[in-house]
Amino acid sequence: MKNLSPLAQGYIYGLIGVIIFGLTLPATRLAVAEFPATMVGLGRSIVAAGLAATFLITTKARRPTKAEFKRLALVPIGIVFGFPALTAFAMKTAPASHGGVVLGILPLATAIAAMLVARERPSATFWLWGIIGALAVVTFALLDAKNGIATEIYGADLLLLAAVLLAAFGYAQSGVLARNMSGLQVISWALVISLPVLIPVVALTIGDINWSASWQAWAAFAYVAVFSQFLGFAFWNKGLALGGISHVGQTQLFQIFVTLMGSAWLLSETIHSTTIAFALIVVFAVAMGKRAPVLRN
Repeated sequence: MKNLSPLAQGYIYGLIGVIIFGLTLPATRLAVAEFPATMVGLGRSIVAAGLAATFLITTKARRPTKAEFKRLALVPIGIVFGFPALTAFAMKTAPASHGGVVLGILPLATAIAAMLVARERPSATFWLWGIIGALAVVTFALLDAKNGIATEIYGADLLLLAAVLLAAFGYAQSGVLARNMSGLQVISWALVISLPVLIPVVALTIGDINWSASWQAWAAFAYVAVFSQFLGFAFWNKGLALGGISHVGQTQLFQIFVTLMGSAWLLSETIHSTTIAFALIVVFAVAMGKRAPVLRN
């Protein structure tokens, strides 16, 4: 892989991260069926923090600089607290396949965050295709809400949209940090410094935890804790650092297909032709956007 350009390497690492993240919503929906949403959304970060602390200690990772710590303190807002908790509550009512397509606006949000946080400058063509993809996703969400349980889906959509904004912010901050630290170090430090807040909040749900839950629910929780909240970021953060936050962030659109397949496989959710059609429109828009130039500082 060393013979490939940084952009090509970034795409490869980003896609590996996307494949890992793609099963997050189906696994979350499977877990929240038997566990409290708070335990699934934030408890997973406590498990991941244990792995992170072990990694930092065994590898004798260097201590972040003062400037890095300031940025690290912002990362958990998006990817340790915001996105995991909001998606967990959303999956209480919305199908994972629906959520996967709504999250299709995440690449556009990530590009905006990259412009604001990392000072990347996407071209007008890039924004055009990004907006087309986002409009397709919003249209799908509105149509799907009419055909389903409108009140429940609409409420979940608000949670998912908020999750998108927070995740994009966290990704941009992580991408900047990963230029000087490994992707696994970034998420590890973010998790460890979040423990003082995570532990007391999750402790409040201990009495509601169904300790006799099915193995499927426990396996789903283990997946979001180990892969979605920890290992996936090792590849994702490295991809953002190598290829640029705006460009590599667009690979998240392929996450739709992983989520759709995972929803059909794990949850037996029916994937309608309309869902696939909108997913294809969004992915085409992102593919075109990848060709557009993005200036990086």
